[in-house]
Amino acid sequence: MPIAQRDVHAARPAEAELPTVRLQFAGFWDGFDPHDNFFTRLIGRRYRLEVCEDPDFVIFSYVGKRRRDYRRWNCVRIFYTGENIEPDWSASDWAFSFEHSSHPRHFRMPHWPFYVDPAALVKPADHDPAAILAGKSRFCAFVVSNPLCRKRNTFFRKLSRYKPVDSGGKVLNTLGFRVGDKQAFLRDYKFTIAFENESHPGYTTEKIVEPMLSDSIPIYWGDPLVGREFDTRSFLSAHDSPSLDDLVERVIEVDRNPALHLELLGRPWYRDNRVPACVDATVILDQFIRIFSTPVAPVARSRSVSHRLGLDRLPAELASIRRRIRRKLWKVTRNA
Repeated sequence: MPIAQRDVHAARPAEAELPTVRLQFAGFWDGFDPHDNFFTRLIGRRYRLEVCEDPDFVIFSYVGKRRRDYRRWNCVRIFYTGENIEPDWSASDWAFSFEHSSHPRHFRMPHWPFYVDPAALVKPADHDPAAILAGKSRFCAFVVSNPLCRKRNTFFRKLSRYKPVDSGGKVLNTLGFRVGDKQAFLRDYKFTIAFENESHPGYTTEKIVEPMLSDSIPIYWGDPLVGREFDTRSFLSAHDSPSLDDLVERVIEVDRNPALHLELLGRPWYRDNRVPACVDATVILDQFIRIFSTPVAPVARSRSVSHRLGLDRLPAELASIRRRIRRKLWKVTRNA
């Protein structure tokens, strides 16, 4: 059964009675709308938002050329990342990230709810694995745009020796074109290679949930702690295999054994078929209520040595350097 969700609209006061929050966003990706996004829609359930140049709170991220924008404001800083970057507490007062952290002002929130409604992955009582499997006409899908993950590329090649894997993305494309609607593309496939760009505890992205939405069994690698929120009996995890060759053999076993495939499809995607707290909108909203109601001395006003020397910029700079080095190494080894 799905997790009990408190009705966030039930006790909502009239718009004029809502408390006001003065907010700003900084360092987000191209196309990010500061007036209409995941955060404004969520926070707007309990507050009247004023996105302005004189904010009390700034929600910031580290993306591209805008990664230093947050330093324009000396208010309370709330760090958010969709990348595999740890919060820097010399620059942040509060943080939302992938990390399983015990820091008292940290909240674990993966990025994938920006793409997928978590409630859509709760399997209903009338879930019919046999009907789902009967509708699968193709073997395995692969839709990837980032070429830098060698482990993912290697697995694609290994599995393709058993049966052709249909690659509809930029990387290792086998179709001659790129698929426009990934979700529709995955619906025909029994399996989907769902490897992250990199492996780190807690770093779970939309890679695993997109095939789940299409009832395509994910073949997953990335977050070694993925079983804390997802039922690992419902998909094939590289973290349960001693090698990629063993993982290939597990895929082959399921492909050749319909009963085993039905067993996987019959399992809930989530542990106990409940939306995890880290992506539950009500729980996330409660964290924002806590943030807005807890007085803190903003680190932006600190006179510490680290701030005077600009050390609060180091995590963003190091992450950017790491990404550039990985891209250059990939280009060198590809052309070698």
